[in-house]
Amino acid sequence: MMGEAAFSVSFAGPLVTFQDAGRPGNMRFGVATSGPMDRLAFDAANAALGNAAGMTAIEISLGGLILQCTAGAVTVAITGGDFVVKRGAQKTASWTILTIQKGEQLSISAGKTGSWAYLAFAGTLNAAEWLGSRATHSTSGFGGGVVQAGQTITVSDAALREDRLGDIRRPDFMPDGPIRVVTGPQDQYFADGAVACFVSDTFKVTEAYDRMGMRLSGPPLELDAALSIPSEPIVRGSVQVSGDGVPTVLLADHQTTGGYPKIATVISCDTDRLAQFRAGDTVKFASISSPQAIDALRAFQKQRGHYLEDIAVARGSLAQRLMRENLIHGCVYE
Repeated sequence: MMGEAAFSVSFAGPLVTFQDAGRPGNMRFGVATSGPMDRLAFDAANAALGNAAGMTAIEISLGGLILQCTAGAVTVAITGGDFVVKRGAQKTASWTILTIQKGEQLSISAGKTGSWAYLAFAGTLNAAEWLGSRATHSTSGFGGGVVQAGQTITVSDAALREDRLGDIRRPDFMPDGPIRVVTGPQDQYFADGAVACFVSDTFKVTEAYDRMGMRLSGPPLELDAALSIPSEPIVRGSVQVSGDGVPTVLLADHQTTGGYPKIATVISCDTDRLAQFRAGDTVKFASISSPQAIDALRAFQKQRGHYLEDIAVARGSLAQRLMRENLIHGCVYE
């Protein structure tokens, strides 16, 4: 049975936005792709609910989000960082599916780790569209927009998916260790030893971290007359170094061109992991070759596909799950 569910936003921290899979193909017009900071977690939330890929969800920052269900009921999924989820007095962790009924409050707040969480709905989350996408570009506000206190959020075709309630299996194929990069393409604009320093020393995430990029602190990466280069296209994961020798990793809402030299590019299958770092976290980078990066991406995409297919399978009702567990193994007669 489907209907409409409505929520009143009691509280929303900064950078809580509506996001879908993004608007690729527009960078030549100066429009960022946007979309989720952690693309795997976003996709997992939709897959676990049985939604179509790329359906609009809410991306939640460390500031958190509190919603009050004012009408209807709907099943939701929460993934991403290790956030604290409260439904009324019931407290749980992220990577879970639960149903929110009229009169209930849903609170999602920062936990021990991670910077971004995703709230997906079993239904169509109504939000403004721009250039064919509801992904929010945070600096302009174009797209679905920033979620604000006092706002009403509606979900059309809201469904109860009782056969999907419970924990969502977290991805177990994400690599640990350093963030992998391909160095360059402007190695020649750095002083001797700068590239080696970048891939051997330790950096920290600073407070200058938003959807556009992540500024790092650490040993200065000395330039060699590099600031005169013309602006050129840049991508998510590009590591630009400004005149003071400070690197910034560009992320979901990055500008489309830049004139600072790029010392390296984070490989695409490691940008989700990096995006979940917090201010104060230490970061180490490791250099790999372009062929190694391609192999790593192919392996990751294969594992990613299998994982999303697996969690998209409904687990069945409680009664069906109990039957599958075969809790009774035999009888004893006296």
